[in-house]
Amino acid sequence: MADLKGRSEDAKDKVVGEGKEAYGKATNDKSKEAEGKAQSLGADIKEKARNLGDDIKEGFEDVKEKFSKKDDKK
Repeated sequence: MADLKGRSEDAKDKVVGEGKEAYGKATNDKSKEAEGKAQSLGADIKEKARNLGDDIKEGFEDVKEKFSKKDDKK
């Protein structure tokens, strides 16, 4: 969770997107509803990508730590 600013922007986009979608449904504005869905989905995708990046970094650190322990035993 190193990128707090990016994550907060994603959360904002998610909320704004859901609001646009709800507004579009309430006013029968299909364009605004689709815009909101797209914005919300984009925020979800960015969140998943950030989480994946964090997982990869953590996995790399674990592997690096294991190799450094093997080097210490030599």
